[in-house]
Amino acid sequence: MTAADPLSALAFDVPSAHKTATHRAVFLDKDGTLVEDVPYNVDPARLKFTPHALEALRLLQSHGYLLIVVTNQPGIALGHFGRAELSRLQAALTQMLADAGIRLQGFHACPHAPSADPKRPNCLCRKPAPGLLRQAAQAYGVDLARSWMVGDILHDVEAGRRAGCRTVLLDVGNETQWQMSPLREPHHRCAHLLEAANAILRADGLERPAPHLERDATPHDA
Repeated sequence: MTAADPLSALAFDVPSAHKTATHRAVFLDKDGTLVEDVPYNVDPARLKFTPHALEALRLLQSHGYLLIVVTNQPGIALGHFGRAELSRLQAALTQMLADAGIRLQGFHACPHAPSADPKRPNCLCRKPAPGLLRQAAQAYGVDLARSWMVGDILHDVEAGRRAGCRTVLLDVGNETQWQMSPLREPHHRCAHLLEAANAILRADGLERPAPHLERDATPHDA
């Protein structure tokens, strides 16, 4: 994949586009958010969910949120693995979630490498660009203004804000540069996905979080 095809994100099991946007969704970064970060991993045996991830996803699913993975996968462009290997990993992840009673609505991946010139990105899908979220929203009839992006670095936050979502940063030590701007200010900062799920439900007026799960989920000004 090269700069000549900037819109060619990878989408697995995407249905026909919906005409109306009615669904709430939670967009999830993959590495470091949903599963432990193992660089360039496409081995299903090495997939391990982050703390409280399954409980969090069950909770969100029970309140009607679609669950959609949006992930940068530059290993394809860099030659570390191919599309078929990523597809097998996606299938394994989807089955692992299904075995836990969780339906993954979609899996959208940017296959491009980072641009050598950060001022001239080579695609519209690599986070912090919002392309993956917009692609998924069109595919599944998602109302972006009623949806959330959850990730472990500020690029995830920026992608969510650019798409029109509210955002949660999992403050787990994976963000190291902290280059802040209004687009990179999360609405909530949480310690793990279950705390994030409760913050989302509370913000949407759906459920109050259990007191022992609260840490610092105070909303930040948009």
